[in-house]
Amino acid sequence: MTITGMGLLTPVGRGVEEVFDALLHGRSGISRPPEGHPVAGSVELAGFVGEVDPGDITKGPDGKVMDRTVILAQLAAEDALKDAGLVVGENVAPDRIGVIIGGVGGMATLENQVLARAERGRAAVSPYLLTGILPNMPAARVAIRFGFRGYTSSVGTACASGAQAIADAVRLIRAGEADVVLAGASEAPLFPTFAETFANARALARGWDDPTQASRPFDLRRNGFVLSEGAGLLVLESAEHARARGARGYADLAGYGVNSDAHHPTAPRPDGTGAAACMRAALANGNIQPELVGYVNAHGTSTKLGDVAEATAIGLVFGAAQPAVSSTKALTGHLLGTSGVVEAAASALAVQRGLLPPTYNLDDPDPACPLDHVRKEPRAARPRYALSNSFGFGGQNVSLLLGAPSTETE
Repeated sequence: MTITGMGLLTPVGRGVEEVFDALLHGRSGISRPPEGHPVAGSVELAGFVGEVDPGDITKGPDGKVMDRTVILAQLAAEDALKDAGLVVGENVAPDRIGVIIGGVGGMATLENQVLARAERGRAAVSPYLLTGILPNMPAARVAIRFGFRGYTSSVGTACASGAQAIADAVRLIRAGEADVVLAGASEAPLFPTFAETFANARALARGWDDPTQASRPFDLRRNGFVLSEGAGLLVLESAEHARARGARGYADLAGYGVNSDAHHPTAPRPDGTGAAACMRAALANGNIQPELVGYVNAHGTSTKLGDVAEATAIGLVFGAAQPAVSSTKALTGHLLGTSGVVEAAASALAVQRGLLPPTYNLDDPDPACPLDHVRKEPRAARPRYALSNSFGFGGQNVSLLLGAPSTETE
């Protein structure tokens, strides 16, 4: 299973080269809310994609209530297909390409419509409300726009959504039900009610004079995560299909693990056993021994409980043969379901290019997280395999195993 295209819209940039260069060289996407932004009074800081040109995406009668998740997903799909060199109907059959996009759905649109109704009454409610809020709309809109007629679905497993969409795509292609799948997530959580539920739970980083210092996975001074927005979609393709059209691969999706902590709605298992089982499942799925993994892109959100639980899990899986570990959320913040897609992309590029992105802001590693941290600067290394971890509320765990690409253009 080969990754042949990437579409990334993130707080640190857009596109493969801009995003990976930012992750290598410490260009943070975290800032205070711009003046007039809806979350300006709700959070101290966040990760913003910024203004994007939707082109003709928002034209039509429902354009005014098209949620940002839907817009970002279509832009990411456009970028990913272009990057992969795919044109539906030319080098991929319409009924052999699918799309799976995770995320929480258009809750910002729902909030705006509820407020409009409260202020102006029934007439203010748009007849297009449902197509703005349904969680399947990013995938459906992408399918409609680009003419995908294969398997289409959405995934709602909280912060594991994007990674699970990728795992589901692997399963779909292995089963022979598709040749190509566009998989990932789109999230636009930067609106008042959603942001304030995290702020009121004291889950968000706070009290930082320099916003770029606020997200600090595995660091002793970490005090919460940074809420961010963005979209990420990967083109996954069977090796045979990619070779037949001469496509190059960034990396192979060699295996995946998906399981549940079955422990708590928001807290991870403190002993790390659920996450450890998930990583072992990914290795088994790819028929790979732990010692072949040279890099782990950690879920690493910069929370007290989560970072320790993940570090414990990594220790359980790898023992003394610790792989290099980093969390790129230090720069991107936490893009919820999209995080796993951006991090899988970073892991694929690390394997392909022999450069491991560091965990920036990791000044004083927490002794409770005894890992081989990549910090301060990129590390030159050629890992045969990398793991990318995503863990979501409800105990949703996903680990993706990435290896060197089996297809080349040359």
